[in-house]
Amino acid sequence: MKNIVERLLQGDRRALARMVTLIENELPQAHAYLAELHQHSGKAHIVGVTGSPGAGKSTLVTRMVRELRRQDRKVGVIAVDPSSPFSGGAILGDRIRMMELAGDPNVFIRSMASRGHLGGLSTATRDVVRAMDAAGYDPIIIETVGTGQAEVEIMRTAQTVLVTMAPGMGDDIQAIKAGILEIADIFVVSKADKPGADQTAAELTMLLSLDPNRRQSAWRIPVIKTSSLKEQGIPELIDALQKHQSYLKESGMLAQRAQRQIQSEIQTLILQAVAKTLQATVGTEEWNALVEDVTRRERDPYSVATNLQERIGLQHPIP
Repeated sequence: MKNIVERLLQGDRRALARMVTLIENELPQAHAYLAELHQHSGKAHIVGVTGSPGAGKSTLVTRMVRELRRQDRKVGVIAVDPSSPFSGGAILGDRIRMMELAGDPNVFIRSMASRGHLGGLSTATRDVVRAMDAAGYDPIIIETVGTGQAEVEIMRTAQTVLVTMAPGMGDDIQAIKAGILEIADIFVVSKADKPGADQTAAELTMLLSLDPNRRQSAWRIPVIKTSSLKEQGIPELIDALQKHQSYLKESGMLAQRAQRQIQSEIQTLILQAVAKTLQATVGTEEWNALVEDVTRRERDPYSVATNLQERIGLQHPIP
């Protein structure tokens, strides 16, 4: 393991796979390796692909990777699958759907379980992105679980957010309620060979024209229709991704997004450390007893939280 960083930086796929395993298993040495890799990252274009379940995200990502390989790009893919709330396991079906890409040495695909994380991403996603970035993969595509409103978390990791919608799903208005309009940099109407695709695209274009924030932005969000059956729209989509990356660099937005994402990452690391400290301080029996006391109204949650906070050394009072 001594030279895992050196081998990864040279593009060794086995070293990268080993690093991802260390990250997912939350082993202590992973953070030390990632700290070394940090200075070698920050070069890849990070693309988030989100949207409702059944919108065709996995098929779209597969077609995108094919087109990027035609352009001789070295592509990384992270597919986040939902975890079972009972066993904690995941089917990892995206890896099955993307098997046709697995034999390409310039494509690295990793399926990850969300492990109950509500934002549509695994908590280890950022670290895996950093490892792939340092290994020379560019772009890196993150396909999220597709859980609706919590999908806004993709903004904390990706530079370009691609929102996929399928015709006839009846979720256009719901998308506005879920804040999807606010997070999208590019809209894709997938399955464009099906009835209703033109209507869905027209509705999205109209809704975007009514958004005052979008009207003031220099970036005009494209609405691109794609069809895997007819091999339609994928080159136009890749072109739009590259144009958005250029826009981010020229406008200074890329640096601004990077700063927000790093701030979010540091805060997340601190919160994880606090949670682990609390878990190590309070045993299962004591925790169950505290919960019972609060449930029976013998104690209140605020005083219990304040007491636990003092025990782990946190000084800021419970609001």
